[in-house]
Amino acid sequence: MSKTIFITGTSSGIGKATVQYFAQKGWNVAATMRTPDKGKDLANLPNVNVYQLDVTDEDSIGQAVTKSIQDFGKIDVVLNNAGYGLIGPFELATKEQIQREFQTNLFGAMNVMRAFLPHFKQNKDGLIINLTSVGGLITMPYTSLYHSTKFALEGFSESIAYELEQFGIRIKIVEPGVVYTNFATSSMDMTQSDSIRDYDADLQKLQNAFETLMKPDANPLGGGSTPEMIAETIYTAVTDDSPQMRYLSGNDAEQMIAAKKEQGDVGFHKMMMQMLLGKAS
Repeated sequence: MSKTIFITGTSSGIGKATVQYFAQKGWNVAATMRTPDKGKDLANLPNVNVYQLDVTDEDSIGQAVTKSIQDFGKIDVVLNNAGYGLIGPFELATKEQIQREFQTNLFGAMNVMRAFLPHFKQNKDGLIINLTSVGGLITMPYTSLYHSTKFALEGFSESIAYELEQFGIRIKIVEPGVVYTNFATSSMDMTQSDSIRDYDADLQKLQNAFETLMKPDANPLGGGSTPEMIAETIYTAVTDDSPQMRYLSGNDAEQMIAAKKEQGDVGFHKMMMQMLLGKAS
């Protein structure tokens, strides 16, 4: 009998690639997104159903979870993939921007997990994969709000694993580095102000640095990953029966973690300041 994975944020990027990858492997896939019209091509794949789901709307989550269980009978794996990037100075962030960042990246994942716990407990089995980021382990300049959600999801995932283990529910984390998607356009917002211009020079340098990071041949960290590469890592995490919890994905992610361990907090801070802002610290 085919197993079933439930995935959030599947209209593009990593989510869409993961739907396609698992479908090719013979899995049933519950592909969820805010606007199902964007998923018509996915709905044409064998054993894939598309559902409307907005991770910031608990009613939407409940309806998608209930319908997917009705349609497939059992959900074996939940992948919390939906994410939103907020970049820029914390000082310039609006209350609404901060709330949206946490509602999407942290509380959305929590609410999807909570909605599935009765189903997993009843089956005495289930796997939850939380897609965080290497940005849940290290930081870059002017991404404090994004990093705070990813660090929080890392800690939440690690801690909740203790209490869910007794019910046969496992938690795993996939941590990509740079991924060549439209994340920087459709899934990113900037903090900004017309009256406070203190950060303009830094932000221009940061934008230039990020554009370089998104070029495989120019990336100083050795290049990022395609969505398909991350999908493969997710599949490895799902099918790996070992107790391993974290799965770094991408050569750049591995290099950044290695640099942080080797250089320590001070050295890594200096490296990021130089590489992204062209500043000696």
